[in-house]
Amino acid sequence: MGALTGHGGVQAVAAALRHGVRALFTLSGAHVFPIYDAAVGGKDRVTAGQPGPLALYDVRHEQSAVFAAEATGKLTRTPGCAVVTAGPGVTNAVSGITSAWLSGVPLVVLGGRAPDARWGAGALQELDHPPLLASVTKAAGTVHDAGQIRAEVDAAFHLAGQPHRGPVFLDIAMDALYTESTTVAPELPAATDRECDPAALATAASILAEAHAPLVVIGSDVWNDGAEEAVVTLVTTLDIPAIANGSGRGVLPPGHRLLVSAARSHAVRGADVVLVLGAPLDFRLGFGVFGPAERPATVIHAIDAASQRATHAAAHTLIGDIGRIAGELTERVPRLRTGVRAGSQAQWAQGCAERAGAAAAERAQECAADSEPIHPARVYGEVRRLLDPDAVIIVDGGDFASFAGRYLEPGRPGCWLDPGPFGCLGTAMGYSLGARVARPSSQVVVLLGDGAAGFSLGDLEALARQRISVAIIVGNNAMWGLERGPMRMLYGYDVVAELSPDVRYDQAACALGAVGEHITRPQDLAGALTRALAAEGPAVVNVALDPEVAYPRSTFGI
Repeated sequence: MGALTGHGGVQAVAAALRHGVRALFTLSGAHVFPIYDAAVGGKDRVTAGQPGPLALYDVRHEQSAVFAAEATGKLTRTPGCAVVTAGPGVTNAVSGITSAWLSGVPLVVLGGRAPDARWGAGALQELDHPPLLASVTKAAGTVHDAGQIRAEVDAAFHLAGQPHRGPVFLDIAMDALYTESTTVAPELPAATDRECDPAALATAASILAEAHAPLVVIGSDVWNDGAEEAVVTLVTTLDIPAIANGSGRGVLPPGHRLLVSAARSHAVRGADVVLVLGAPLDFRLGFGVFGPAERPATVIHAIDAASQRATHAAAHTLIGDIGRIAGELTERVPRLRTGVRAGSQAQWAQGCAERAGAAAAERAQECAADSEPIHPARVYGEVRRLLDPDAVIIVDGGDFASFAGRYLEPGRPGCWLDPGPFGCLGTAMGYSLGARVARPSSQVVVLLGDGAAGFSLGDLEALARQRISVAIIVGNNAMWGLERGPMRMLYGYDVVAELSPDVRYDQAACALGAVGEHITRPQDLAGALTRALAAEGPAVVNVALDPEVAYPRSTFGI
């Protein structure tokens, strides 16, 4: 590739384009103006109304910019990119960066930085950012030399997209970013061999073949690693029931006979061998403890990189390409499994399927509840009737978001966005923006708790101004439901868990340029949701929920 001459923004954008980036998410700041100039193609293109090399989307809070970039990283499996100004621009981005770190999402955040020529003199928003971000990124560094911007940004994108994926932060000194240089594209590093240890695979296959009651857990890295087809083949060929979490949801479509998430507790407690594919052994999976207490299950933990090895739980670990691991197990296990074991596994799978079917029937009845105030399940009953198979489902909140996991399943893989193991609220507006950019022709539906709405509702203005079509359902029960229930259980009372009743989030949406409706009767839900899905731009349906209905929680994540 020939030489490229231009200021630091031109160099950074060239690197981003090379790695498949098509959009930048930001909040305006002078420290990073050159990146905007390069993204839109300069004054002549803007004046002529012509698009630049990269689409530029702005928000009202930097957290939303990073959440938008995180969403594109999750949905496209290509590093998302956010650009934030120096000082508070970077510190406002920390929660989004941390969310991507704990969820293994490829992300690059480019930060502004006070000029080196003024460093230490108290320039505006002067702050040494990398030490703040070192513990929640794959790398955090500073570029001081204009001639190194292209190479450093290129390296950041490459690193973010390598297993185990995650965020990379790079700030660029202002005087370097505004300076012109001439560069050539650096060579891309050679691909690394991700073959799993054959001996470890042989042992895992033997363990699975000897199981009476095996279970597969499908985690986010199944999607991130492009392993979804291989995992479907494994589950169906070996006839093993499965549950899913995070971006692993949708790998098995709703209604698949081996998807037993509705009978999750039964499957988790009854299993004697659990194959966890691409998910950390964290609180969502009982910290890696499965099976009956008197006879814990054997755990096989398949991960994409050694950094994800669980040190707190006993597990047989497989490290490598998750799709290749699934393929190897699919081939090896049938050769080792006896007729007796195959028969007992089939009975177990059938039992799990029957339990899941019965639970699904009960949930269908809950979703038809016509009580007033509205039961949260009724909201989800109406939503799931209206969703297309490729709809992107976004959940943001505590109890209301938990109900989403109970009643909704995405129709396809790569269509589910939740706060992940970090549990950070306020993702909804950024995720909505990122999802619309990544999936321009799909429905985008947000299930938003009223507590979570307070974190980012102001960004409705950004969505409305940029005509980002998204249907947002606010579950309004006037409380922090995820906290009120546990505090009452522990202490017999609750404090600081109440929100103002009857808050009209729909009216706030209208004031910010969106459209809104207020729903108090279950029979009005279907019409309102249909209108929201058809709206041009963001639409908010504010649903008054029964405050006495709490999610039936069995764990508090500690």
